[in-house]
Amino acid sequence: MTHSHKIHHADYAVVGSGIAGLRAAIELSEAGSVLVLAKSNLSDSATAWAQGGIAVALSDEDEIGLHEQDTINAGDGLCRAEAVALLVEEGPKYITQLIEWGTEFDRAGTKLAFTREAAHSRSRILHAHGDSTGREISRALLSRAHSIPHLHLRAHAFTTELIVDYGRVTGLRFIDETDGTLHELQAGAVLLATGGLGQIYRETTNPDVATGDGMAIAYDAGAVLSDMEFMQFHPTALAIPGAPRFLLSEALRGEGGVLRNIGLERFMKRYHEAQELAPRDVVARAIVSEMQRTQSTHVYLDMTNKSEEFLKKRFPRIHETCLSYGLDLASDLAPVCPAAHYMMGGVKTDLKGRTSLPGLYAAGETASTGVHGANRLASNSLLEGLVFGALAAQAMMKDAPAGKRKGQALPGSPAPLPGNSSASPKEAAKNGGAAKNGAAAKPASTLCATLSKIRDVMWREAGIMRNGKELAEAIKQLEAIELPKCEKSGRSGHELRNLHTLALVMTRSALAREESRGSHYRSDFPYRNDEDFAKHSALQKGKDVGFEP
Repeated sequence: MTHSHKIHHADYAVVGSGIAGLRAAIELSEAGSVLVLAKSNLSDSATAWAQGGIAVALSDEDEIGLHEQDTINAGDGLCRAEAVALLVEEGPKYITQLIEWGTEFDRAGTKLAFTREAAHSRSRILHAHGDSTGREISRALLSRAHSIPHLHLRAHAFTTELIVDYGRVTGLRFIDETDGTLHELQAGAVLLATGGLGQIYRETTNPDVATGDGMAIAYDAGAVLSDMEFMQFHPTALAIPGAPRFLLSEALRGEGGVLRNIGLERFMKRYHEAQELAPRDVVARAIVSEMQRTQSTHVYLDMTNKSEEFLKKRFPRIHETCLSYGLDLASDLAPVCPAAHYMMGGVKTDLKGRTSLPGLYAAGETASTGVHGANRLASNSLLEGLVFGALAAQAMMKDAPAGKRKGQALPGSPAPLPGNSSASPKEAAKNGGAAKNGAAAKPASTLCATLSKIRDVMWREAGIMRNGKELAEAIKQLEAIELPKCEKSGRSGHELRNLHTLALVMTRSALAREESRGSHYRSDFPYRNDEDFAKHSALQKGKDVGFEP
């Protein structure tokens, strides 16, 4: 059955309703009409899952220069210095603004409460409700976005492709998941803020929506992807059979949690002098080594030196989730194993979110600004989404055709924007409820089987420990996968294609980087090689992997 496209217009289109997308949309609303498309509920993003917090040099004992140095150290020689400087210098301003907009960070008395995480030289992590920081930021941004008349939010709208005219991105196509209808949105500029791609791995802390859609559609349209070999694996995801890989925040180790192998021996001192607070990639590899050495599927995180009262107050969500799986952190050891967590690479952008395609911008985890280098410093991701979301929006307004700049009347009023845009977050979720059992129902078994195959290949051959032979084998296996023909209107078929595309981009980039750096570890090239590889990988559709400064 064929559907005709419904056509809509907006000055600016934003794909994704996490911290980067919402912050950009709020900024863009100063200069014209904005439509934000979210493929699930508006609040269903990696932002809402972020527990640990947001890093910013705001405390009396901290300095911007120290935050900058910590970020560069964690990035293992690959951070873009100008991007890091922007992140840490602009951070305080945008965090202060978030507080003015009603974000309630935890306080000690009247002062903001800061905690410390691995590889930070100072306590500079702000958190909210203990371990629900992202959810609180998301709430505050959504509430502000809903108060702006020409900022429209549309849930259950899955973006399938970008529209490119004469080398410029002029809009996008999306499926309305509630009824399966196809839509076209024409826009002066498009921002991709669709988050990460953790679902490409069998073990991941990411929500189900993290299927790399923005990166994949940008690549298909001809944009350059960069640093796609750098996937950060979180060392401590809950490893209970049948339970999702729920993240046990690094802040638990910051508060004194220790790691033990199945023989209950503390093992981190064998791997790094900072022990449990070593950089993430070191901790993840140490855990994998211990699991291999002891032939077990997990190690333990031991928080039993803390009282139940402390754990309940400081980590309410984690404490409660563990209890729901029969695990009391105050008295039980929590089984943990590493899981895919964060993509350092993405759509290559400049410092203002511009991609290699005119009219197309990217921010947050979807983008590769070079700010994280080869390894992201804990709690810099929310800050990156916030700062670069705002900066990308400023560039989009600046680059707009002359007649569309701020303060000038916009020619012709845009066609009415589609859907549940003005609904409150509760209503929007309700409106989208139909999608749960309708168009977005569980994919057919062939889709599931193909997806499992991709995720298994990636976990086995392109995971925490890599080598050339296995990466080459992964590429061969991925290329041999035949994707089921998906009916035009199915989101899951598109997501599968996106993950397949990105699996090949990641494995090809990882095979080309013949060294070990940050989260990318090659047992056949175990050392960092600055002479040949202190550069960023770059990959464009139909071309070989290249490296550029």
